[in-house]
Amino acid sequence: MRRLLHVSASPRGAASFSRTVGEELAGAVAAATPGWTVTRRDLSHTPLPHPGPDFARANALAPDMRGPAERAALARSEALIAEIEAADVLVISTPMHNFTVPSALKAWIDHVVRPGRTFRSTPAGKQGLLADRPAFAIVSCGGRLGEQPVGQADFLTPYLRYVLATIGLSCLDVLCLEEMNRGPEKVAAARAAARKWQAGCIARAAAALGPGA
Repeated sequence: MRRLLHVSASPRGAASFSRTVGEELAGAVAAATPGWTVTRRDLSHTPLPHPGPDFARANALAPDMRGPAERAALARSEALIAEIEAADVLVISTPMHNFTVPSALKAWIDHVVRPGRTFRSTPAGKQGLLADRPAFAIVSCGGRLGEQPVGQADFLTPYLRYVLATIGLSCLDVLCLEEMNRGPEKVAAARAAARKWQAGCIARAAAALGPGA
């Protein structure tokens, strides 16, 4: 059994371009070969709380120093990390809010990027503790990315690449759906680009997972 985890962050529900393309990719990967299950983590429908004081205290303790209260404070984080660990493919679909990740996705990141659990510090820098796997991100933007004054800055893509690589997920492909608020022609062009990108994602997932995929 192969597993795909789709983490979506848009608050726009069925009207979300990023979520729609993410669902299409998840469905296409699952349909390419038999034996897939898809787990959906909708961060808008079921928002995560941002880590609070109890989480911070428990996270700072070594595992053998944690009691029942500390383990309870980290239980949600452990469940979210377990979803990633169980997945053969990770799909993240998100809008760009104020040039970077939305708050809902940042909360998810803060729960799954943990010292001693998903990464460790070494003299050479942080080392990811999760096994690498194909990861794909669909980013929807209302305007155009690029140099100002025509375009806007993209702090989301480099941040997402860096933070996922920190926990061991370095094989990230990103599709940016630009100018999604600029009319139907722009939307149609972005969707056409998404379909071409999707074909490459399916091939890459199959190659990474081997004959059993």
